[in-house]
Amino acid sequence: MSVRIRLRRIGKNPKKKPHFRISVFDSHKGRDGRFLEEIGFYNPTNKSMKVNKERYEYWVSKGAQPSETVRTLIKKGK
Repeated sequence: MSVRIRLRRIGKNPKKKPHFRISVFDSHKGRDGRFLEEIGFYNPTNKSMKVNKERYEYWVSKGAQPSETVRTLIKKGK
């Protein structure tokens, strides 16, 4: 099973106010498929982000591949 760490959009109402969860997915599932674990959130409107770094490191050590966006956000957050 190949695993990806990517953003999942949760903020749809009202429009133009997005919120994202940083989640771990099986890469064979669809875009809105079931996630394995939520490890953080990101709000681009006020630039707030919170990530459980222990769980992020755990999943990366197990072979999970973060998306480019998540990799950039984590790098900026450190």
